[in-house]
Amino acid sequence: MKIVAVTSCATGIAHSYMAAEALTKAVKGTEDEIKVEIQGAMGIENRLSKQEIADADLVIWAVDVGVRDKDRFEGKNVIQFGPYETIWDAKKTIIEAKEKAGL
Repeated sequence: MKIVAVTSCATGIAHSYMAAEALTKAVKGTEDEIKVEIQGAMGIENRLSKQEIADADLVIWAVDVGVRDKDRFEGKNVIQFGPYETIWDAKKTIIEAKEKAGL
């Protein structure tokens, strides 16, 4: 399954990166692929392309602030979590996102 994700936290520093790392580690050894865009104090890093978003089977937002340029995800079923719960258990986040999306 192709997954894209956006991570962001209130300060845009540590938790944005920690959530991105947790999601990336959570898919290792599985058939899932993930690309994570980090929206933090440094701006947008690893920006998702229109094609990556279009090809995604699942979109996860691990955020507690507004997502920048969220119109890029129009028409996609976006499942939102907080960055902290994603850091604590990214595998559970992915499983719950799949369930909520009906996948």
